[in-house]
Amino acid sequence: MKLPALCLAALLLPTAALAQNTTPDAPAQTAVPTDAPLNPALPTLFIVGDSTARNKLDLGWGDHFAHYFDTTKINIANRARAGRSSRTYLVEGLWTATLAQVKPGDYVLIQMGHNDGAGTPDSVRADLKARSTLKGIGDETVEATLSNKPAETVRTYGSYLRQYIADTRAKGATPILLTVTVRNIWKEGHIERDMGFRAYETQIADSQHVPLVDMATCAADRFESLGPEKTALLFPIDHTHTSPEGAEINAGCVAKTLREANSPVAAYLSLKPVK
Repeated sequence: MKLPALCLAALLLPTAALAQNTTPDAPAQTAVPTDAPLNPALPTLFIVGDSTARNKLDLGWGDHFAHYFDTTKINIANRARAGRSSRTYLVEGLWTATLAQVKPGDYVLIQMGHNDGAGTPDSVRADLKARSTLKGIGDETVEATLSNKPAETVRTYGSYLRQYIADTRAKGATPILLTVTVRNIWKEGHIERDMGFRAYETQIADSQHVPLVDMATCAADRFESLGPEKTALLFPIDHTHTSPEGAEINAGCVAKTLREANSPVAAYLSLKPVK
């Protein structure tokens, strides 16, 4: 039965009111435009990642990040792209374009994993989106051939991370790894804290002597403090992508854990308290 418009609006009002009353308030957005020109006199903090960092409609944490910094002293450049994995960000030339802007004294935050897939040779070969990588940190490879794409030698997740790190250092910049953002998946009263990449990130960080900033644990603690029902309001699309309020929580956790890790970029953080 089709409800009259007024009745339907009345049914929706409680849900809207709940969302307004239970989601954390986001600070006023002061992020610079994503593709704004960079001030060449300042160091730049680049963000390399996927849709959890940059997304349409203000849903990525990278678009909520600049207001945590003194942007008179550092550029914030969100170069993440939705749907990309550690493999496709390279293959599609996005990394080449970002790297062309990197100069000595800059910083690159690297956060990949959501689109890297199941990680077996069979799953890589069967991936019609051609973005899966092999699980692990070694030099294993698999040949992937799709009818609409050229043949490709696919490497491990860790191998791609090593390339980002090496290329960043070759430009005289500082690479920083971030743990992958958490998903709204709960078990026995706890939210998921690792979707299968943390061990690889830790091993790469240790072997390459790169900081690993654990924003995922910070965000998981925040979501758990809210509980499953309120957290669900922060993931209105699916279990991976947040609302703007959820993106603000993730951004705050990146800023907070950068400071706690004594990261070199912590010197550019503003005195604004992280919620």
